[in-house]
Amino acid sequence: MFHRSISYRVFSTFNVIFLALLSFMCIAPLLHVLAVSFSTSTAADANLVKLWPVGFSLDAYKATLSNVFFIGSFGNSIIRTVLGTAIALSLSILIGYALSKESSEFRGRNIYAWFFVFTMLFSGGLIPGYIVVQKLGLLNTVWALVLPGAVSVYNTILLMNFFRTSVPKALEEAAFIDGAGHFRALWQIYLPISLPSLATIGLFTMVGHWNAWFDGLIYMTHAEKYPMSTLLQTIVVQRDLSSMSVNADEMKELSNRTVKTAQIFIATLPIIIVYPFLQKFFVKGIVLGSVKE
Repeated sequence: MFHRSISYRVFSTFNVIFLALLSFMCIAPLLHVLAVSFSTSTAADANLVKLWPVGFSLDAYKATLSNVFFIGSFGNSIIRTVLGTAIALSLSILIGYALSKESSEFRGRNIYAWFFVFTMLFSGGLIPGYIVVQKLGLLNTVWALVLPGAVSVYNTILLMNFFRTSVPKALEEAAFIDGAGHFRALWQIYLPISLPSLATIGLFTMVGHWNAWFDGLIYMTHAEKYPMSTLLQTIVVQRDLSSMSVNADEMKELSNRTVKTAQIFIATLPIIIVYPFLQKFFVKGIVLGSVKE
């Protein structure tokens, strides 16, 4: 039996305590928001709520879920996130696959690669970007939130390097010998092997779209077109937006704090729900043993 030394046990104990405290520091703000959202308006306004609800109440959630304006912004965010993630992943996969080839297979590869890298260093700026979106007639549409940032060069480079280093060349050559083309090789060989990297990039893209608020603020001229994060930013930053979030009669019996925290917690639920399903893909070693050279 392996004998654990005193130094090893001390380090393990310190490591567990440190990680437990770090985890608590990350979870505590969310627990506080959840506790305030379930507390009564009196307790919330008096700052009596810490990590546990005081005077349990569902009034804030009832008012939030019955508000058409909030539900509309929630739907806008879902549409934006689904479209944005699908388009961004598709473009990153296609570009990354093409750039992963050698110059002998893809003429002009280096020129295209440097073209994409150049966009990471220099951009047109906010005003030219707004003018382009306006001239294309995309204002107040979901495409204004999806198309301008559809190609993530950083994610594309990650996929390109993954395709070049982690996918055995012999698998692709075997597929070409059997008569497969590039699209079939990409679909049946590269994508199944690349599920961990695709899940990671997909999750980052999804969270980025869900949390993005600034583009909704500048590209949406009507408040009913706001995505969820833009609505929450407007509600939280501005002092009095009760008329936008909950009607005036309900606000007489509610607290701004309970309503805001309820909206914030509801907005975080989709990411909290989706993450566990993608976490299982965050593993390494799918390619191991597929080819012996």
